[in-house]
Amino acid sequence: MARVFLCVLLFALAGCEPLAIALVGAGAGTALRYNIDGVTSRTFTAPAAEVKNASFAAIERMGLAFESLEMLEHGELLYARTENRAIEIEIEPISPRATRMRITAKNGSHFFYDNATASEIVAQTERSLSHAAGGGTAPNN
Repeated sequence: MARVFLCVLLFALAGCEPLAIALVGAGAGTALRYNIDGVTSRTFTAPAAEVKNASFAAIERMGLAFESLEMLEHGELLYARTENRAIEIEIEPISPRATRMRITAKNGSHFFYDNATASEIVAQTERSLSHAAGGGTAPNN
């Protein structure tokens, strides 16, 4: 009985081969594109100074080493680093109450990007901003 079930299963899968190959190819292309051109950005409804302070809190909470701060024509660029990541956080004021944050986290090869780390920096920055709006201090987890 098990052999019959296995034969039927293999026969059914053989007909789906072109579809399976197409789906695997599309998924691989998406994953590669996600890692090669990965820049994470978010606009916050908060002044640039608050977003900058929340970014510093996110860097500290995540155990990243702050390297330097560069003034740009329309904003600031924060540099942070880990053993195998180089991170750039651009803070750009859009208005007195709106700020765009753009994060690039390059892994050790400098050819691929780490969107997961960049997304976590955004999430931790958002957490710091929402907690600051509530008037308390952010927990360390």
